[in-house]
Order: sequence, then C-alpha cells, then structure tokens
Amino acid sequence: MFKPVENELELAMFNGIWSTVWREKGYELEFEDRVLDRFIIMTEEGHGVGTSEIKPYDGKSAINKVAPFHQHPKVVEAGGAVAEIDKIALLRSYRGKGSLLSSILSSAVYCAEKRTLRYFVSLLEPIFLRALKITFKVPLERVGEKVFYKGDDVVPVLFHMEEMYRNKQRYDWLSYPTTILEREKVNAR
Repeated sequence: MFKPVENELELAMFNGIWSTVWREKGYELEFEDRVLDRFIIMTEEGHGVGTSEIKPYDGKSAINKVAPFHQHPKVVEAGGAVAEIDKIALLRSYRGKGSLLSSILSSAVYCAEKRTLRYFVSLLEPIFLRALKITFKVPLERVGEKVFYKGDDVVPVLFHMEEMYRNKQRYDWLSYPTTILEREKVNAR
C-alpha cells in the first residue's frame, strides 16, 4: 500500500528511505524542493519501505540534458500534462516482493489520474525497466539509448500513464488504498 507524504515526520521517513537506497547503489543524492506528490510505500504492518516522487516537468527540466524528452512528439502534444517520476526506491530487504513494487507503480498511476497527467518521463535502470515491461506490462517506450548517469546506467523512458488509469482492468497489480479512496469521497462532498 502507499500513502502520500503529508507532514514533516513523513518527509523525514521518505528522505531516509530513498537516500538509503541511493547510497547503497552509489548514486548522487538530489533533494528536490518542487514536487507534485511524494509517496511512502508501506508494508501491511505499517513500516515505510519504499518511495516514489512526482515532480513538475517542462522543456527546461534537467532530465532533458540526459535525453531529449522535450522533443518527443507525445510530450510536445501533451503540453503541460507531463510530469517526471523520480526516487523510485525500495529498501534492499523488501525487493523482489511484487506487491510492494505494485504499490510503487500504483502510487504513480494514482498521482497521474488525480492530476490528469498523460505521461511521465524517467531514467530507469535497465533491469528495472525489463521487469516493468515483462512482469507488469507497463505501457512505456524508450526515448533514447542506455547512458551512464550519476552512478549507474539508465534508460530514458516515457510512461503512458493515461493509458493505465483509463484501462485499470488491464493491470491486476493496480490498486489504490481504501483510506485514500475514502478521503477523496469525503473531500468531494
């Protein structure tokens, strides 16, 4: 399950999780001030074990230095309905547990649906990219070739987020926590 970061304590937990994973992998740490949403991935026992962060994207975003996302026809056509997903992290002892990776992916789809975003841009490890395509059947496309960036090989990817939230029945791994759905019903009244 996932939950949005809503206070300073949760932000500290979020930063502790992703920075632990980044250090383990030898990545450079980048703290972001401008974000749309941050999510913590929780075990059934309520322990924070993973993260995802959705950031604003535009033609001036730093990610364009790695791959020309801003020139991709789908990104251009989508206008402002594009964001960047970053800080996809899962603590080492919890990797390989499909339900937790499903929660990370579900948090991204939830954010895209809530904000009516059509695409996410990202830089992914090649092995993680393969898992998303083969195991989870995530609709995405490579936007460039593998490149070494800030400590690892990455592949620039365009996620087709709107396709997922408009066709939820195709993705048996996709689920939103009931607490979020209940809160949205209350807020809609």
